[in-house]
Amino acid sequence: MAQRLVLRRLLSLTPRALPLQGPLAPHVPPVPLGRAFSTSAGCSSTFNVQDGSDFQDRVVNNPKPVVVDFHAQWCGPCKILGPRLEKMVAKQEGKVLMAKVDIDDHTDLAIEYEVSAVPTVLAMKNGDVVDKFVGIKDEDQLEAFLKKLIGA
Repeated sequence: MAQRLVLRRLLSLTPRALPLQGPLAPHVPPVPLGRAFSTSAGCSSTFNVQDGSDFQDRVVNNPKPVVVDFHAQWCGPCKILGPRLEKMVAKQEGKVLMAKVDIDDHTDLAIEYEVSAVPTVLAMKNGDVVDKFVGIKDEDQLEAFLKKLIGA
């Protein structure tokens, strides 16, 4: 993991290629207006954390309670828990939000919140961790976890 972090930092120091502009740029046809795709988040209660400042803005500073799912692409139990947790959060109809944090992309956040195994799920209210669990839970356990967080 330390090697991956060092490599990620080295790659972030290299200059990025700028998109081609002018007569040599390939022609990209304009996207027609309509309902082909949407760039808005809509009313989804689940989001992927992009970086540390995004985590600060959308999780720590959020007035709503937030469930933080620390996971990894290679983690089998994460692939089971993630959709199950998303479904349970969606049932709460906006009373709680869910932030997904990939530990391989956001090692600094995993270290800061003392994540030593995945999946790890934190319950945060007003920027503080108020509850936590590690591993898979069934739907009844997840519902109880969320109700305790919401105060229902």
